[in-house]
Amino acid sequence: MSRTIAPSQSVVQKGREALIYTDAYGKLPAQNVARARAFYADKLFLKPYKEHADHLYFEVGRTTFIIFPSTGAPSGTHDQLGFIVEDVESTVARLQSKGVTFEVFPGPPGATMKNGIMDRGSMKAAWFKDTEGNLISIAEFSQGSPFGHA
Repeated sequence: MSRTIAPSQSVVQKGREALIYTDAYGKLPAQNVARARAFYADKLFLKPYKEHADHLYFEVGRTTFIIFPSTGAPSGTHDQLGFIVEDVESTVARLQSKGVTFEVFPGPPGATMKNGIMDRGSMKAAWFKDTEGNLISIAEFSQGSPFGHA
């Protein structure tokens, strides 16, 4: 039996209360923060709401993510950040018009692929890499966001 818990509620596991988290955020490494800032502003239409110690703070919906300076490189083999959109096809077209290049992957079992967009029926998605090699997804959910706050 599945049970839905509001994001702000704690979870009780085997008689002990789990840790209570007040928020969450994502972090993306950048070897060149200025280059990343330009990409997010010029290509994705996102500007940081705050900058501190060469970290860029972005907010999309009620979610925050940070771009931070790093000498390491992301693997680029899995999504590191996902954006929820109303219409994947039009978003892909808009981002492509700004010079964003989408990745082409084979579809998983049960999904169809058309023009780089995966369609699983209840969800459509496409992927691109930012200037720092971070793999980013955009997704459209036919029943609305499953995250409860989009």
